[in-house]
Amino acid sequence: MIETFAALLFAHTVADFLVQTNWMVTQKRRPVAMAAHLGLVLVMAVLATGSLGGAVWLVAVLHLGIDFTKTFVGQKGIAPFLLDQAAHLVSLLIVAWLFPTTWAGGLWASHDLLPPLMVLAAGLILATRAGGFAVGLLMEQWASASPRGLAGGGRAIGNLERGLIFVLIFSGQASSIGFLIAAKSVLRFGTVGDDRAISEYVIIGTLASFGWAMAVTFVTIVMLSHMTPLGIPDLTP
Repeated sequence: MIETFAALLFAHTVADFLVQTNWMVTQKRRPVAMAAHLGLVLVMAVLATGSLGGAVWLVAVLHLGIDFTKTFVGQKGIAPFLLDQAAHLVSLLIVAWLFPTTWAGGLWASHDLLPPLMVLAAGLILATRAGGFAVGLLMEQWASASPRGLAGGGRAIGNLERGLIFVLIFSGQASSIGFLIAAKSVLRFGTVGDDRAISEYVIIGTLASFGWAMAVTFVTIVMLSHMTPLGIPDLTP
């Protein structure tokens, strides 16, 4: 079952956070945009599992129901985003429980390392790309205090720092995260200055970004502990 869930989770993260376009997100009330997104969900599920069985079709149906509800309820913000992703994860667990042999009967079943690699990739996508959306939605309420900088610069910095945290924890260097925080604080010092609003904005955003990345990384590690070892070296001195 866990291999099936791993493949479906990878397919979901790619479909929702890598290949879904801004047009699909903003125009999802239009049938053509919703259909395009669901087509990607279905294609990714088929490619990830190597199967055309009932699991991939049920994933698409459940995804449609969740996205339709979110789209036409119309609420935005961090809470609806988290509820939406939680609903998708629960739906994937349900499908994997109902169709536990989907992976075993698929084209890639003989490749034992693929499921853990998919979990690793899904974790990295969730830590970086999904984390960017989550932190951005959280910080929207304080957008007026956002310091000005390069267009897209804050998003790039956030993705890089969450990616570094992911790598540091996996390589046994979690203690180095403290140096990452210190380095960011030093580099931000000149921008923040004595402006309390900007200071608090940066602190909240940084803690949220780091916290998200660490939480996703630890969940990824827990999942991988139940799968074929990837042999990732522990660089702890």
